[in-house]
Amino acid sequence: MAAPTDPPGPRPLIELRRVTKTIGDGVATTLVADIDLVVRSGEFVAVTGPSGSGKSSLLYLLGLLDVPTSGEVLVEGRPASRLDEAARAHLRLSLLGFVFQFHFLLPEFSALSNIMLPMRALGRLDDAAMRRRALELLASLGLEDHAHKLPGQMSGGQRQRVAIARALANEPLVILADEPTGNLDTHASEQVLAIFRHLVDETGRAIVMVTHDLDLAARADRQIRIVDGRRVT
Repeated sequence: MAAPTDPPGPRPLIELRRVTKTIGDGVATTLVADIDLVVRSGEFVAVTGPSGSGKSSLLYLLGLLDVPTSGEVLVEGRPASRLDEAARAHLRLSLLGFVFQFHFLLPEFSALSNIMLPMRALGRLDDAAMRRRALELLASLGLEDHAHKLPGQMSGGQRQRVAIARALANEPLVILADEPTGNLDTHASEQVLAIFRHLVDETGRAIVMVTHDLDLAARADRQIRIVDGRRVT
């Protein structure tokens, strides 16, 4: 069977070229095997597959949170996976945003302060500008009245929307989401999906979402299926 290929379209934002990731000494375990993938601006990609198939490993490689054993990851056409950790961290902060199944908000920080954290790390804005940006993001997600609440004072859906705002803080080109609705009820899941759809359709960002929910995956622009670390569609 021929290897899956990606359709032509707008400019590539992230590319995987024959990427393989193995772990362990002696008898190695292959997490991702010889994958090619192109993520373009303005598209919503869902990654599906059985539990343990390598979906999250693929997302970590796309997000420069891990490096391949072989092959190359390109961000905006630039080889990125062989950069040192500091350079990869700068690319992550400036071009990529992350949303996980567990929101990972700092419990002692307000929603506003959590959103400002990646802006502080990048260091482009002064405090006043960071605060304005964080408040604008909260308002855009219907959370303007929750700016000074701690995560423990909000519902699961509200916390996940704060996590999305944090992912958007540095105006990334790509949002990488790992089971972002896994801990949410149906209503909150629909809110998250609507936010993602808006980001793709109205801002031209790309979203790559790992999900086990095939109904959610069917509402993305296209699906990538991973089985035993290999891309099959």
